[in-house]
Amino acid sequence: MTKIKPRKLGHLVLWVRDIHKSVEFYTEILGLEVSDWIEESMVFLRCGNDHHDLGLAQIPKDAEHLNDVPIHPRPGVEHFSYMLESLEEMENATKMLQEKGVEIVRGIGKHGPGENLFIVFKDPDGNNVEFYADMVQITDDHPYTPSVWENTIDAFDQWHFKKFVVAPPTDWAPDS
Repeated sequence: MTKIKPRKLGHLVLWVRDIHKSVEFYTEILGLEVSDWIEESMVFLRCGNDHHDLGLAQIPKDAEHLNDVPIHPRPGVEHFSYMLESLEEMENATKMLQEKGVEIVRGIGKHGPGENLFIVFKDPDGNNVEFYADMVQITDDHPYTPSVWENTIDAFDQWHFKKFVVAPPTDWAPDS
């Protein structure tokens, strides 16, 4: 099997206490631009051409789990990502992860916002790491208008878990 060769460190997703306060900070202080929202639960921001280099996820009030993943009672990293070249490379990387006994958390799927392909897995310390590919690129020649996605399966996985190599999260019905 060929060695995985990520192209670059991609985006980071953070759990935050107050998503609107965080958006204000990252747009007004750091100068990032909003690409899309998923209702009031998640926002995608960018500083370059990638649809997002930073995602912010609202810590749900009094929640112990979100999509089968225990959440921390404090803000912090949900996942960080590395870019792969294609779906084929992602499928090969997934086979290698499985052969090496690496715990896969979710994927292979295709997100709505950003339209990127994804597979999320655990590193030895339990951190979520993502391989992604085919993210929307925003340039002067290809402008983008931010939108608000409904928090449905299409925002999470446009393929409705058809390519998942693990069981889908229990709070999503496979055909919802």
